[in-house]
Amino acid sequence: MLQSSAKDLLHQLTHVIDSCRDQDFSRPLDELSGSTFGQHVRHTLEFFICLFDAKNEGIVNYDQRNHDELIETDRQLAKSVIGSILTFLEENTADFEVTFEANYSDKEGQNHSMKSSFYRELAYNIEHAIHHMALLKVAVNQSLHYISLPEHFGVASSTIRYRASAKSN
Repeated sequence: MLQSSAKDLLHQLTHVIDSCRDQDFSRPLDELSGSTFGQHVRHTLEFFICLFDAKNEGIVNYDQRNHDELIETDRQLAKSVIGSILTFLEENTADFEVTFEANYSDKEGQNHSMKSSFYRELAYNIEHAIHHMALLKVAVNQSLHYISLPEHFGVASSTIRYRASAKSN
């Protein structure tokens, strides 16, 4: 269930990346506070990559992601990364334990560690992806009108269910 939700979001993101022009993928946008479409894509994908790495390392720490500028400027590379994440999700259907590490201080070396699991972190990645996709949706609706968005792009599954039940009442 979690894997299928994550894969659906990643397929939606691939569709939008395909629709985006190269120059718009890496152009700073006012609607994104000067960030680029590609930076939001990279940021989203690197959280999945951190979870991917946790399979071998046993630790997930989103603060230590790579910030790979190539992913944020090269649409084909971003799609290739999505392909790797999709393969990982296909191959890893069972839950496994990980240690979650994060520093919630503005000072270095103050990491907090806690037990977590692949499923828990995948659920977090789904919510995180939806959040950034919602931000991208604002940019598309304001500046990149030529991009066609999937119907539920950037919308949480609970909101989709709520809207459906409100229509049927």
